[in-house]
Amino acid sequence: MIKTVLLTGFEPFNGASINPAWEAVRALEGWRGEHFRVEVRQLPCVFGQAIEDLVAMVDELHPDVVIAVGQAGGRPDISVERVAINVDDASILDNGGQQPVDAAIASDGPAAYFSTLPIKAIVRALREKGLVAGVSQTAGTFVCNHVFYGLMHHAAGQPQPIKAGFIHVPFLPEQASARPDAPPSMALDDIIAGIKLAVETTVSVDADVRETGGATH
Repeated sequence: MIKTVLLTGFEPFNGASINPAWEAVRALEGWRGEHFRVEVRQLPCVFGQAIEDLVAMVDELHPDVVIAVGQAGGRPDISVERVAINVDDASILDNGGQQPVDAAIASDGPAAYFSTLPIKAIVRALREKGLVAGVSQTAGTFVCNHVFYGLMHHAAGQPQPIKAGFIHVPFLPEQASARPDAPPSMALDDIIAGIKLAVETTVSVDADVRETGGATH
């Protein structure tokens, strides 16, 4: 059976001209493995609309796996997110001019959802290939977490299980070099390789590995 994998990446936001999440995801358009095929879609960086668009994509494609990818500028690693929380609390405007504060994403939803991706197996696979990666305990409270929560909320109501979750990626070198604080960055080829490994691991692993992946802060 060929599994369908949906990969999403966001459009640029906050005045930027590029988003490494979308640049990496769109490079995998049409990619196929022995047991899977990949569908790629872009999401708007807009509260509400992003979830609506993603839900429509899931309902159209009926994917077995959904991995949403977003930019986490300032992080040094490919961050495989563990948990989505039911709150929007934006420090900046989204691309629609919205800035929700302390707002629930789903009034009828639980406080949080855990990713159903094999998050630690993904991190292990990435590290074994020399990529900087880790489990993240927070996806923030901007549109990335908004989409992550909306994805898991929709997946929870599906008749067939969906492996779903969110991965954050760092700035590209050209983004970092243009900033006075010189934040960490990662080459686009490495980000693409990381997402490919995440897909391959998710498709092939039935149960996550059990090993240290917590944080002390």
